[in-house]
Amino acid sequence: MQWVETTGRTIEDAKEAALDQLGIDETEAEFEVLEEPKTGLFGRSRGDARIRARIVPKAPRPKQERRPRRQRGRKGGGGQGGSKGGSNGGGQKGQQQKGAPRTDDASPASDDQAGGDAGGSRQRRGGGRNRNGGGRPATTKQEGTPMTDDDVPVGEQADIITEFLDGLLASLDAEGTVTRTEVDEETIELAVDGPDLGLLIGPKGQTLTAVHELSRTVLQRRATGKHVGRVRIDIGGYRQRRQEALARFVQQQADVVRAEGSSRALEPMNAADRKVVHDTVNEIDGVGTISEGADPHRRVVLVPEGADE
Repeated sequence: MQWVETTGRTIEDAKEAALDQLGIDETEAEFEVLEEPKTGLFGRSRGDARIRARIVPKAPRPKQERRPRRQRGRKGGGGQGGSKGGSNGGGQKGQQQKGAPRTDDASPASDDQAGGDAGGSRQRRGGGRNRNGGGRPATTKQEGTPMTDDDVPVGEQADIITEFLDGLLASLDAEGTVTRTEVDEETIELAVDGPDLGLLIGPKGQTLTAVHELSRTVLQRRATGKHVGRVRIDIGGYRQRRQEALARFVQQQADVVRAEGSSRALEPMNAADRKVVHDTVNEIDGVGTISEGADPHRRVVLVPEGADE
């Protein structure tokens, strides 16, 4: 798991900054103190504390579930080889197969080949039918959800994404519940709460962003048409904490812009964070915002009010 490095006036301040970046609770984090804070004359701080932190790695799931499938494949391959090669020994059967003129005989040399020749020949014949314009794959592709121009209500969208999130939690063996909140008539927020959800948040919320993008893909495939409103996803309260911390940071930067009369460019952000910046600055007198660049490098620039944009 990736380490993040932060500083602060005290070690506790540095830890808080690291937890904000990782979007997790202190119980889910591992810390290393790189540098203690230094004290100068009269007890004044002369240097910041520096630490690094990461999400405590989660032990991988045992791979015992895959072994039975490989064993069944080898048993199937052995059965075919026995029926074709008779009751000869293992060494003789290998020699006979190596010199056999037929190309559809099974070869037990590897797991990928064992038990798969009959299926492989069917796939080759199926591929030939597909090239001629027939075959099952083309028919299956045409049987997908038809494209429509009908409106898809935000409530129906939330139902589909909730099902996706429940399946994601189950596949990861993670405990969590999805709570649905209607923010307004066009916005629904789905909050995932539970223990040990740091892996679904990731450093700086990168995994949470990926989950949101996956949910949009699922929604587009299962609900064709015009999507009315929007569905937001929050995991472990990270997005709420991120919005609050970002609003405080923007307020500080806006004060500097207003005092110095010069523009300040913020780091590239996703669309949700950029909206937080715009909404926060709208409540501050004497400062405006403009956006520059294209995703994923699009960023917001704070400008003094009245400056040329």
